[in-house]
Amino acid sequence: MTGSHVIPTLSYRDAPAMIDWLCEVLGFARHAVFPDDRGGIAHAELTLGAGMVMLGSLREGGFGDLQGPPGDGRAGGSPYLVLPDDAAVEAAHARALAAGAEIVMPLEVKDYGGLAVSIRDPEGGLWNLGAYDPWTAAAG
Repeated sequence: MTGSHVIPTLSYRDAPAMIDWLCEVLGFARHAVFPDDRGGIAHAELTLGAGMVMLGSLREGGFGDLQGPPGDGRAGGSPYLVLPDDAAVEAAHARALAAGAEIVMPLEVKDYGGLAVSIRDPEGGLWNLGAYDPWTAAAG
């Protein structure tokens, strides 16, 4: 692993425009951008030094029901924790269940790679745990 183990995730109504803005105004660089079939962004990774944010277009259903732009009842962002492998994700999932965490997105293998799960902490914070490591994955 090259970069941070904690990667914030963001959702935007106009993700293509926000990618341009984040790169042009704040100095982020495109690491990987995966368009969706609706003119939006399925998944993007932007780097700034050794840091990264992952983002995508606002969508309804699944993870889109949990996170969106602030002010509409969803979390505005959430950390993504890069875990070493699928077994580590399964172990973290088991610990979260044992601790009474709410599992809001079940364990599943993501289209872009790796097992992942999304949970809420005791105060309602949204956390994403996954084996997908954007620092070592091939850029799209």
